[in-house]
Amino acid sequence: MSLRLIPYLVMDGNANEAIQFYKEALDAQLLFIQSFGEMPENPEFPLPAEAKERVAHALLKVGETDLMFSDTFPGQPHHSGNQVTICISTNDKNRSKQIYDALQQGGQVNMPLQETHFSPAYGIVQDKFGVTFQIFTEGQQA
Repeated sequence: MSLRLIPYLVMDGNANEAIQFYKEALDAQLLFIQSFGEMPENPEFPLPAEAKERVAHALLKVGETDLMFSDTFPGQPHHSGNQVTICISTNDKNRSKQIYDALQQGGQVNMPLQETHFSPAYGIVQDKFGVTFQIFTEGQQA
């Protein structure tokens, strides 16, 4: 089983600009980028036009370290202090659930741990100290 902690920077519509900045400043390599408009459509939640070009997820390789990015979805609050989260990445769904359950004790669930188009188990929780964690299970959808 693998387990990694990855800094995740959340921007307010300027993730593309930040990615280019950090790419040059840190001599980083862009490994992946996807906009909200490139994600599979969900007829139950139509995508607003202003969201289509925003970054849903991006990954930079900085030396030996990963650095992840996204933009907020239009209408989501964004202020200094909530733009940096920690992504806990594992390749074991059971371990993801254990971590998620432990971190939510006394905290707040922002997104229930669930299967998504990009992960067999993904969720977001803010712990009792106000630190936001994204729990990401590597691998294909189950």
